[in-house]
Amino acid sequence: MSRRCFLPASLIRVAALMLTLTASASALADDVTEGPTDMFGAGMQRMPAWVGSKDHRNQAIPYIQAELPWHITLSTLDGLTVDLIHGDQWRGGLYGNYMWGRDRQELGPKLGGVVDSLSPRINGGGYLEYQATAQLNLGTELSHDTQGAGAYLNLYADYDLPAIGYLNHSLQLQWQAMNGPAMRRFFGVTPDQATKLDIDPWSPGAGGQQVALEYDAYMPTSLHTGFAFAVNYTRLLGDTANSSLVRSYGSRNQLTTTLAFVYRL
Repeated sequence: MSRRCFLPASLIRVAALMLTLTASASALADDVTEGPTDMFGAGMQRMPAWVGSKDHRNQAIPYIQAELPWHITLSTLDGLTVDLIHGDQWRGGLYGNYMWGRDRQELGPKLGGVVDSLSPRINGGGYLEYQATAQLNLGTELSHDTQGAGAYLNLYADYDLPAIGYLNHSLQLQWQAMNGPAMRRFFGVTPDQATKLDIDPWSPGAGGQQVALEYDAYMPTSLHTGFAFAVNYTRLLGDTANSSLVRSYGSRNQLTTTLAFVYRL
């Protein structure tokens, strides 16, 4: 549910094609001591089995972080952006991302077949970002499900930490809110489900859904290769944390870790 969500295979194939077309025109990579530029690779992500779960699952993931032509940025961590505003301090434009769902296996034997399975979804909207200093970016994203009634608001701050040797790293703080349909999709419990699970029914309204702190790092192993690492701690808030589904079968504390081996152009 955070900004850190991976894009579907169809967009990955488009990105790979665009990277191939642009790589031939790219200059040699910057010095290894400088920050990463265009990168792609693969890795593993350990994430909650479902949003709010206390159990985890391992997911193989692609990794892409690329600045493409026409002011397009594609990231399997941050989504897709198309800049319509691209000044020295202000950036903004179109935004899209991919949200994991949950299937019966991920819900587990107690919840599977009782709690609704949810298919993954793509949401789209817009974003606006302000570079307050050379290290600090402040931004907001507003998006809506392309198939569904969910709407999402993210406020975030990114801060580049001082490099430690070859290690480039940063912190991100994010707050996210949802409208009522999105909250009920992920955290609602119908009276029939509540009876079967012996818990209270829950129908949350719109409001703050979570706050998250993430640490991201890139350690080169050569001029063109390296490891990308991320750890994300999320704290569920309000009606999300108070959901009987989360209180009885999950946890308001969510941890996601990602490790990928990448090639840098």
